[in-house]
Amino acid sequence: MQRRVVAAALLIGTLASLWFGLCVGSVKLSSGEVWQALVGQGSDVHRQIVRELRAPRVFAAFACGGLLATAGTLLQVLLRNPLADPYILGISGGAAVGALSALALGMAAVSINIAALLGALAAIALVFSLGWRARGVGPERMLLAGVVLSAGFAAIISLFLVMAPAAQLHGMLFWLMGDLSRVVSADVVLIALLVVAAAGILLGHLLDILALGETKAMTLGLSAKPLQVVIFIVAAVATTAVVVSAGPIGFVGLLVPHAVRMLGVTRHRALIVFSIFAGGAFLVWADLLARSVAAPLQLPVGAVTAMLGVPLLLLLLIRR
Repeated sequence: MQRRVVAAALLIGTLASLWFGLCVGSVKLSSGEVWQALVGQGSDVHRQIVRELRAPRVFAAFACGGLLATAGTLLQVLLRNPLADPYILGISGGAAVGALSALALGMAAVSINIAALLGALAAIALVFSLGWRARGVGPERMLLAGVVLSAGFAAIISLFLVMAPAAQLHGMLFWLMGDLSRVVSADVVLIALLVVAAAGILLGHLLDILALGETKAMTLGLSAKPLQVVIFIVAAVATTAVVVSAGPIGFVGLLVPHAVRMLGVTRHRALIVFSIFAGGAFLVWADLLARSVAAPLQLPVGAVTAMLGVPLLLLLLIRR
């Protein structure tokens, strides 16, 4: 009964968040005007605002939030660490180095995304090769490799920022803090969310067993080695899709899984589904604040998620 109540509340909250995100912005629209724009009616200006500007950004925010929450849930099981989040393995650092390299060379937006993707893939390969051992993924080795690589990438990023011309510095900082204004189409992240969600739901029962510990999982007949590889790949795909599309957006993957667990959800199949809705709604609201609080000036959404996430996470810690 409690799970149904939580599911209903999250579903209603998510739908309300999506609709509110379409209505509110620098130009406020009524629910009727938004509906007319969605079905192809109303004024041309309203249709352009809703269908070409707000809808891609709102749905991209939801997809990115869901991907980050799923990746955080998976990595907390894989690494057996409650502090694990999607960026703990250095994927965002590798993507940032690639993206800043492209920005420094004055490349186009498509080239920047490709460079970020290549940097993320290089970081994934390095972490996986360093964290792998004969018996499977070593959580401690992988965590240590991720922390070391993140520190190295952070040093390279600092050098980029110090040496960058003033004209490029603003764009670099916005990329590093997460920025959904660059999203033209939400198709890529929505497809990634569907694939990651399906994989997480299918792995739900196995994640429950793995969460008991690698030794207990093996005594129960679970082959931990291939499962760990699959979990790492799914989490890496989710994180890479977000970083390439919107840059590193913090706190969602760390905060949301813990918040959902505090609602009494412990089974990973339900935890992943509920985290997707909660993470998506959270990032929609954060992006709504980012583009409306100081309108027409747009704030980086990563800074807003940090400002919201810090007090919320502290509140969770106090309540636990």
